[in-house]
Amino acid sequence: MRLFFRSICRLFCVVGICLLSFNAPLNAQDHTVARKWMEELLHSIRNDLARPTVHARNLFHLSAAMYDAWAFFDDTAEPYLLGKTVNGFTCNTESLKAFDKSRANLDEVISHAAYTILDKRFQKAERYANLSFRYRRLMEDLEFRGPTNLRDMSSGESWALGNFIGQCYIDYGWKDGSNELDSYANKFYQPVNQPIAPQLPGNPRITDLNRWQQIELEVFVGQSGFESGEMQPFLSPEWGNVYPFALTAKDRVRKKRDGSSFWVYNDPGAPPRFDDFENGGHEFYKWNFEMVSIWSAHLSPWDNVMWDISPASIGNGSALPNNWNDYPNYYKRLEGGDGSRGHELNPSTGLPYEPNLVPRGDYTRVLAEFWADGPDSETPPGHWFTILNYVSDHPQLVKKFKGEGEVLNDLEWDVKSYFMLGGAMHDAAISAWSIKGFYDYIRPISAIRGVADLGQAVSPSFPNYDERSFGLEPEYVEVVLPGDALARTNNTAVDKIKLKAWRGPSYISDLTNTQAGVGWILAEDWWPYQRPTFVTPPFAGYVSGHSTFSRAAAEVLTMFTGDEFFPGGMGEFIARKNQFLVFEEGPSVDVKLQWATYRDASDQTSLSRIWGGIHPPVDDIPGRKIGVKVGTKAFAFAEKFFNGTVPDSFGLSKLSVTVAPNPVARGEVLNIQVFENIEEMQITLIDANGGVVEDVTITNSNNSVQLETEGLAAGIYVLRLNNGAVGETIRFIIR
Repeated sequence: MRLFFRSICRLFCVVGICLLSFNAPLNAQDHTVARKWMEELLHSIRNDLARPTVHARNLFHLSAAMYDAWAFFDDTAEPYLLGKTVNGFTCNTESLKAFDKSRANLDEVISHAAYTILDKRFQKAERYANLSFRYRRLMEDLEFRGPTNLRDMSSGESWALGNFIGQCYIDYGWKDGSNELDSYANKFYQPVNQPIAPQLPGNPRITDLNRWQQIELEVFVGQSGFESGEMQPFLSPEWGNVYPFALTAKDRVRKKRDGSSFWVYNDPGAPPRFDDFENGGHEFYKWNFEMVSIWSAHLSPWDNVMWDISPASIGNGSALPNNWNDYPNYYKRLEGGDGSRGHELNPSTGLPYEPNLVPRGDYTRVLAEFWADGPDSETPPGHWFTILNYVSDHPQLVKKFKGEGEVLNDLEWDVKSYFMLGGAMHDAAISAWSIKGFYDYIRPISAIRGVADLGQAVSPSFPNYDERSFGLEPEYVEVVLPGDALARTNNTAVDKIKLKAWRGPSYISDLTNTQAGVGWILAEDWWPYQRPTFVTPPFAGYVSGHSTFSRAAAEVLTMFTGDEFFPGGMGEFIARKNQFLVFEEGPSVDVKLQWATYRDASDQTSLSRIWGGIHPPVDDIPGRKIGVKVGTKAFAFAEKFFNGTVPDSFGLSKLSVTVAPNPVARGEVLNIQVFENIEEMQITLIDANGGVVEDVTITNSNNSVQLETEGLAAGIYVLRLNNGAVGETIRFIIR
């Protein structure tokens, strides 16, 4: 089935200031050069494959490069990569001694650095020709020299310095563990389940109800509108190998699964397992995925439920749950939402927030679509850059760092805020996807259908009873009885689980004039609130990337601006009646999404993924908590660069290696396991006298090497390993 999408006109307002479209800059002629290049990156992301990890890295690298260009000319600030050794990679600035700063044009330096990065990073994009044209046109509009690869510092030309900075980030990116040279392909991850075909009933091919499952579609349409007939692989399950920004070795642990090793950052521990019948995991597993199906019943505007969605009623959330037992007290399982208290007054006006009554089903559908970013996606990290841009444009914003001191000029504000937010988004991606890759947790469509296929746990007196399946939740989860409209011919569906839920894409005959609505469906036919050509993101659920990205961004914006509230006390997005929703008619009225604080917006993001059928609560809460850690740490680390208090060398400076057995008996094999990036690894074996016994360069995508000890004399030896960026030396004994 092929869908043709309407254009979406987005309107973002912040207390009386309505800014047309998240997708285009306002008064671009008034924006800084850094802002203009950031807008180009956001446009490029919308016109590329939707890869949150890859684009979080792109956002960080562009932000850092522009910041480095600015910092090079500042008397106090220190660059991030320029002139530094980061994670073993050195951006050598010896040649910069010949550069005459007094002749330089900072805007031109930034522009050539930005151009170099964007043009290289999007060379394989399907729409590269259009993107490259835009980059060149911006250079012409700025009246700068056309693109060139020349980096001769002695020329004193601004473009040479910009090219040099940009190329440093390109070179660093080739060695940062992302596997960019092989198009970010996975090296060892393999799914354990056969794929699910959502257009068919149930989930008969799944074998492990704890693990992720690919989606088999005739045509897959990604969030940026690209079609593919190929099954989508897990995106970035090995992203824990990528070098972070502020995260350190203390933030990660090494874990093994299925014979492979994973770096896991900010490890939250395992999610509930379907087969954990002794420690409460099984019941909590069912509670989570049942709640996703229950919230799916909130997606109709015709159920006569009206909500006040103003900051007076929604926002100012309570403390996050500390353990599984606390979850039922945090979420409103049946009616939807959480127990947030709202805000009594707008701190900017001193007045109460005005009521904002809308049908719950319109609010939930708009929420799910808005935070999913729609078919023209800048992905979640890019979405928060867009929010930052519009905060920066607000006339009531005073551009003081942390709300203190002197007012920053627009360029300093932009490069510093981008650098902080970019670092946080990059670390959020590394944390969340390192967890996704290792725990490999199941998505709701796989779990709900797979559990329902087992039978019913409503009553042991009914046939098809299986205590492992879903139990009774009156009006939401029940069993099909004879005479039920779902019983089918010859009662073939009797005793199956039925759910009151969004009915799915088969009920939508016209994207602009019909909607699926909510009603009773067989659990084997349950769909998330997503397009039938997308269904669910191509990576594991636990933990929620949206929750991690959004909470990290909210923390950064709160600390950077020195105010937890949006400028003017409220941010607002208007979804117009019957214009905003993409794959069904709606909303039935104009819906204004409103947030008092950045954290309120973040919390709303997290809930949207439950209503959208993408995440259960257990994916959400750990993501939010990790986001707080990541955002806070990124802010503190970035501030050190502003103050000029960072060393010349930092990062993950050593390889993590195990050598076993040690001691090793002569004639036995010595196993060398490297838990870093070894596209190319030099291994030098040195004897007790300092003599080189063997010196080889290897390529081994499995990160494992075996050393034959037969023929070597007993004694003490040293292994020296180096992957071109970082190294390690290990002593071992042959007996």
